[in-house]
Amino acid sequence: MSVKTKSVDTIRILSAEAIQRANSGHPGICMGAAPIGYELFAEHLNFSHKNPQWDNRDRFVLSAGHGSMLLYSLLHLFGYGVTMEDIKNFRRLGSKTPGHPEYGKTPGVETSTGPLGQGIANAVGFALAEEHLAAVFNRPEFPIVNHFTYVLCGDGCLEEGISYEACSFAGAQKLGKLILLYDKNDITIEGNINSAFSEDVATRFAAQGWQVLRVKDANNLNSLSKAITLAKSDLTRPSIIICNTVIGYGSPLQNTADVHGAPMGVENLQKTKEFFNWGYTPFEVPSDVRRHCLSIAEKRAEKEQEWNALFENYKKAYPELAEKYGQYMHGEPDLENILKNVEFPKPEATRLSGGRILNEIAKYVPNVLSGSADLSPSTKTEIKGAGYFSPENRLGRNIHFGIREHAMAAICNGVQLHGGLKILCSTFFSFSDYMKGGMRMSAIMNVPVTYVLTHDSIGVGEDGPTHQPVEQLISLRSIPGMTVFRPCDGRETAAAYIAAFTQGSPTAVVLSRQNLNQHEGSGIKALTGGYVLDDTDKPEVILIGTGSEVDICIGAKELLAAEGIKARVVSMPSIELFEKQTEAYKESVLPKDIKARVCVEAASHYSWYKYAGDCGEIVAMTSFGASGAASELFTHFGFTKENVAAAAKRSLNRIKSIK
Repeated sequence: MSVKTKSVDTIRILSAEAIQRANSGHPGICMGAAPIGYELFAEHLNFSHKNPQWDNRDRFVLSAGHGSMLLYSLLHLFGYGVTMEDIKNFRRLGSKTPGHPEYGKTPGVETSTGPLGQGIANAVGFALAEEHLAAVFNRPEFPIVNHFTYVLCGDGCLEEGISYEACSFAGAQKLGKLILLYDKNDITIEGNINSAFSEDVATRFAAQGWQVLRVKDANNLNSLSKAITLAKSDLTRPSIIICNTVIGYGSPLQNTADVHGAPMGVENLQKTKEFFNWGYTPFEVPSDVRRHCLSIAEKRAEKEQEWNALFENYKKAYPELAEKYGQYMHGEPDLENILKNVEFPKPEATRLSGGRILNEIAKYVPNVLSGSADLSPSTKTEIKGAGYFSPENRLGRNIHFGIREHAMAAICNGVQLHGGLKILCSTFFSFSDYMKGGMRMSAIMNVPVTYVLTHDSIGVGEDGPTHQPVEQLISLRSIPGMTVFRPCDGRETAAAYIAAFTQGSPTAVVLSRQNLNQHEGSGIKALTGGYVLDDTDKPEVILIGTGSEVDICIGAKELLAAEGIKARVVSMPSIELFEKQTEAYKESVLPKDIKARVCVEAASHYSWYKYAGDCGEIVAMTSFGASGAASELFTHFGFTKENVAAAAKRSLNRIKSIK
């Protein structure tokens, strides 16, 4: 047996043993796709086990994240910081080897995967980032940005709609350094896929502009290597390599759904070892395999040293570009200073304010990219004069994602994870539902993607309830780690962008279609999430609003003042940021002894019970919207200063009745 074959078998057995020890996991893909993983790491992937974050490494994404033990076995054998103890602790709380790959937890894991198809879209983002950065920085004889992105997927990934969106986009963009390795075993949890997934995948990808290659038997390492070499040789289009595998290869359960998502059992594991003539003790890596894999890793690490030398010469030849490269990779812009001179002299839709703010930022922060799901004329997120990213213009800073919201979010995760770029994407707020999977992954990974979501309420008007968000605010606010920012005017919108581009987590900037008044006293204080915008001496009632409803609260304050009732207006553009403030600060804004309160938001009421308290009122939506002029809809659904003032008096009367 050659050491290569023995290495593949080591990956299979080690993965199966770890899954059996954990009594949980997915051995099938680990057994069947082990040759793909080995051949990629051993012969093609440029990596540095000593520095897994080396800028110019090839990226490897395991889109079929349930096969995480396959990846951990590879990382262990090829010298990453995954120890045998980590392997034995597979799926245990706090281990470096969780059930699905988690970004930031395990060296060598480029992105969190598990929701099928997300990894493919992430990989498209990696490839897009590589192309753009290469166009910005590469010069003749200095290819300092020059790497491939490989992604391993299964049947399930390709069944998910996100994969169609992402791969269609990749084909249109001719992302030639993207290589998709398809583990085709025709088995999912419910059994054979024939009745659910019978399409001609090769024809599908050819129609999407991909190079299509086949490996009839994935156990043939030479065939795999030739296919990967061919894929790398065509830089005019992405490549898919359809690899025929046998799920659970070598086990008594091979080629059945029984080996997909559960340990194979002690008896079957022993029979599997007999099939491979495996005479080693549990979790033992044969010494020749360990030497073989580590020698490859050491040799591959030389690529980083070669790149470091190249970059030193690049700095001498192109010092300004080298400095710019450092800024792209590690610089943090002073956005408060950049935006200090942006003026908001008249009523304006916050989507328009956001567009002006974005373009001001883009003047000084050249590594900002902006994309849209075919809506930039409406979301106002085009970077003017910066061109559109395309096969003919890799320098373009705007991205036509097409009408592909789900893939757009996941692709942006990949762009941001790649490093060197700051990515923003936009669509109508109602359509953020289509992006939820990708947005959730942004939050899980703490990836600072900026989501600009315009047309924020029933103010959309005649387009009607399909386009009028109601439940979306509470939905996004419920995502741990997601900051939701709904500004009331231009200055708060500037604060929203500052938060979005300086936090290490994702931000949803929710902007209006209709014009909003500019408010004296708004501005950078919005970074606290909530603050006193309009006050009075010894307030009796607090009016809390976001976005367009802040203006209604100010109008209600004036009505109440005419009746001798003193009201404080609090703008709370971001509940998440407000909750991060000290208890003393929160008390200064919302004193506990002022129990009369009204919370006003043209969206679901579920966000506001905490702030309304037992005696407060909530003016919000309890139904979907309707088709009609925005002004009529606000009146129809009770978003008027008169109704808010009446709610304030009800709250005050409730307190009096209790006393």
